[in-house]
Amino acid sequence: GGAYPSVSLTCPLPGVPKAVFAAAESRERFETRVTVLENGLRVASQNKFGQFCTVGVLVNSGSRHEAKYLSGISHFLEKLAFSSTAQFGSKDEILLTLEKHGGICDCQASRDTIMYAVSADARGLDTVVNLLADVTLQPRLSDEEIEMTRMAIRFELEDLNMRPDPEPLLTEMIHAAAFRDNTVGLNRFCPVENTDKIDRAVLHSYLSSYYTPDRMVLAGVGIEHEHLVECARKYLLGVEPVWGSGQGRAVDRSVAQYTGGIIKVEKDMSDVSLGPTPIPELTHIMIGLESCSFLEDDFIPFAVLNMMMGGGGSFSAGGPGKGMFTRLYLNVLNRHHWMYNATSYHHSYEDTGLLCIHASADPKQVREMVEIITREFILMAGAVGEVELERAKTQLKSMLMMNLESRPVIFEDVGRQVLATNTRKLPHELCDLISQVKPSDIKRVVTKMLHKKPAVAALGDLTDLPTYEHI
Repeated sequence: GGAYPSVSLTCPLPGVPKAVFAAAESRERFETRVTVLENGLRVASQNKFGQFCTVGVLVNSGSRHEAKYLSGISHFLEKLAFSSTAQFGSKDEILLTLEKHGGICDCQASRDTIMYAVSADARGLDTVVNLLADVTLQPRLSDEEIEMTRMAIRFELEDLNMRPDPEPLLTEMIHAAAFRDNTVGLNRFCPVENTDKIDRAVLHSYLSSYYTPDRMVLAGVGIEHEHLVECARKYLLGVEPVWGSGQGRAVDRSVAQYTGGIIKVEKDMSDVSLGPTPIPELTHIMIGLESCSFLEDDFIPFAVLNMMMGGGGSFSAGGPGKGMFTRLYLNVLNRHHWMYNATSYHHSYEDTGLLCIHASADPKQVREMVEIITREFILMAGAVGEVELERAKTQLKSMLMMNLESRPVIFEDVGRQVLATNTRKLPHELCDLISQVKPSDIKRVVTKMLHKKPAVAALGDLTDLPTYEHI
């Protein structure tokens, strides 16, 4: 500044070369491309700046497909992922191979998808696809690995029941209540009694039905599409899986049946956390109603409604300067000091969905808490303010864009959309759809939702819980 005292900050400095800014060459280069191989496998990719790539295999298989099998197979497969295969003698060998390319690996099983993913240097793409093909189609599933998995699952189930945060348990319970004994209502975690029953024969029987090329997508972000297709042809075309290529049992194509209902678990939550400032004893309630599938047009209005409800913990709601505007903050947490939490969640699948509100309070306040949350559901059908709707839409767009700053999130988005629809809606298309949501759309989807019976999950001291008929 001292060298050019008379030059305004809005003018370029004299004698300094003109700045050249980086710019995307064209939009097409960064759109998702999809190729279907001869065996039905879909290869989807999106190019992106950067030295690293995320590549993975997504399989249309999960706990919702376990009706004819022992419950918990997907949980087992998630824990067994990236263990020894036909080419790699152990998990350590796999990790050492990835380390050469600065890579990390992960597997996640949900209700409807199992996802094997690797993030590594893009120059190691050949090695990565070879590894993914081996992990998904040639796992050894040795007795020792299966026994280790049994121990890991038992430990995880114990830990789940001891955690102060009951969110995963409540999510399981609300799904089981909403879709009793069918599809997405089946348990995502392996029940303790099944851990000893699941062995290699059971796993192979399941894999032969669900791990078929037409139910898989190889997705990649940060690589050239042609290179990924070439690797897919090399390592995933005409490969004989370890369980044989004979016809498996018929695939479960059941459509989710919403039942509604209540699941209660009486549990002493008084000693959830010890120490000088223990968490107070709380009772947790989750109330949900059927929304819609992510393939329907109403999915976007439901996503906006979920944002409008918002919510969170009471800690965030307090104090001057905390400008919290979503309905669960304004109408619930800011008005009832004894409420510890009120949060809205939206789960969506290819044939159904579930919009629910989770609330926590002292066991003595349970009756009043249920009344307050039920009232919020009914108020959804009332007038929708223009300001709150615009805020929710802006917040949803912002969250969508912020999440898509992360390469693994783009990978998951590409993979899941292609698995479900064979194409991908780009972020700017989704933002346009969000912008078009009107108050009448919110009112329409809420009216449709309120005609169903509620699904209720209750955990903790339930002495004062009203009967299901009163909810």
